[in-house]
Amino acid sequence: MALRQIDNALPPTPSDHHRPSKPSGPNSAMPLNDENAPPAADAAIDYIASQDLQPLTDPDLTVLGLVEGLESKDWIQICDSLNDLRRLAIHHSPHLLPVLENVIVVTVKAMKNPRSALCKTSIMAASDIFTAFGDTMLLEETVTAETFDQLLLQLLLKASQDKKFVCEEADRALKSMVGSMTPLPLLRKLQKYVAHSNPRIRAKAAVSVSNCVSKMGLDGAKEFGLVSLVQTALKLLNDRLPEAREAARSMLVSIYDKFTENEEQKLESWQTFCETNLTAIQALAAIKVTPL
Repeated sequence: MALRQIDNALPPTPSDHHRPSKPSGPNSAMPLNDENAPPAADAAIDYIASQDLQPLTDPDLTVLGLVEGLESKDWIQICDSLNDLRRLAIHHSPHLLPVLENVIVVTVKAMKNPRSALCKTSIMAASDIFTAFGDTMLLEETVTAETFDQLLLQLLLKASQDKKFVCEEADRALKSMVGSMTPLPLLRKLQKYVAHSNPRIRAKAAVSVSNCVSKMGLDGAKEFGLVSLVQTALKLLNDRLPEAREAARSMLVSIYDKFTENEEQKLESWQTFCETNLTAIQALAAIKVTPL
């Protein structure tokens, strides 16, 4: 009796019939994920530069549906509404002013969304809002302190993250904020973040503080507290991150330049100021950083 040949291979399982075959060939390699590149799903979103955004034909009608559009469950609709928000800020800011508080709240919510398109477009919207409204955003009757602080914190967080294209957009928004606002009240908003427990947030806040200091005059620095500014910079000189340390050095040089602008003996005047108002170690560090 002939024996039936036994196949040593295991019988195929049902899942084997559905397992896709591995691609072959020179173009078959799967692309690696690049955390600094926007996800492919967001490729359909156009990131429109501020100067390319056109005025709206009916801004009053757009304002009426703006908050509802920003709260949509459809992320593409939210992106469209964010661009409408940007158009309103750039071309029709008086129409946007009455709802600015509510609009900023939902814009901050969009920044927290993990979808990159929403995050980046909302940051771009924040830049345009800063440019359009400037110091008006610091008025409690326009935007509450809590809402502004939430916006500022989110921008510092996004500027601190690893996704390069989001980080760069947040950096631009922070520069827009500093460029459009009076330094003194903005410094008071930023002050607590240079002591933040997160070193990345601390570093980004230090850069904004340094930019504020370079923009303000000596009178403004004195009103804020010249000694306090110097002590803040000296603390940051020993920070973990190079970005914070560089911002601290820049801040000290700016303060030195303002303080000695009308002094004939610049270095001597600065040395006297430091030795009078700081500890011996602090004074030595401050003098060492300043230009000879």
